[in-house]
Amino acid sequence: MPPLHSVVAFALVALAMVLTPGPNMIYLISRSVSQGARAGLVSLAGIGCAFFVFIAFAAFGVTALLFAIPFAYDVLRVAGAVYILYLAWQTVRPGGASPFHVTPLAPDGPRKLFAMGFATNILNPKAALMYLSLLPQFIDPALGHTLTQLLVLGAIQITISMVMNGLITLGAGRISLFLRTRPRWTLAQRWIMGGALASIAVKMVR
Repeated sequence: MPPLHSVVAFALVALAMVLTPGPNMIYLISRSVSQGARAGLVSLAGIGCAFFVFIAFAAFGVTALLFAIPFAYDVLRVAGAVYILYLAWQTVRPGGASPFHVTPLAPDGPRKLFAMGFATNILNPKAALMYLSLLPQFIDPALGHTLTQLLVLGAIQITISMVMNGLITLGAGRISLFLRTRPRWTLAQRWIMGGALASIAVKMVR
């Protein structure tokens, strides 16, 4: 079991990441607005299953890498910080769009919705970053049971992601309408998330 301070810190990072616009959020919002919340939730189930694939890769790859290559931790840490800074810039850059400016999608059946949700997440670089770069930094090999620590943190990330994305999916239509009619709120949302990501990146390289 990872120490409590690591659990809390990782939970906050996972929350900031899930609230940052990315492929998962954009797809879920567009799908929910175009086809309804039920379709969005089916897609979310596919996204959730993809997270378990990332856990498997992390469990059998990242932990071995950390023990085999002493400087792997620093490489992952710097790479993660650079990518988070990139996400922060994409969030606040001039002309950047809010994920609540939806793209209309044609209706699809449950199987395709699930498959598209899975594919969206498995190809999502932000999800890969979470498991291959961010998560290992909250694991303390000195405590032993590295795999257990990874699984606990992975379960926390999946829970936070599913709950928050579920709430966004259920409220996508109303949130989208609210932000489309209030551009200042959209701008504030982008800068708040961009600032949160930048602060995470700075802490990672300290």
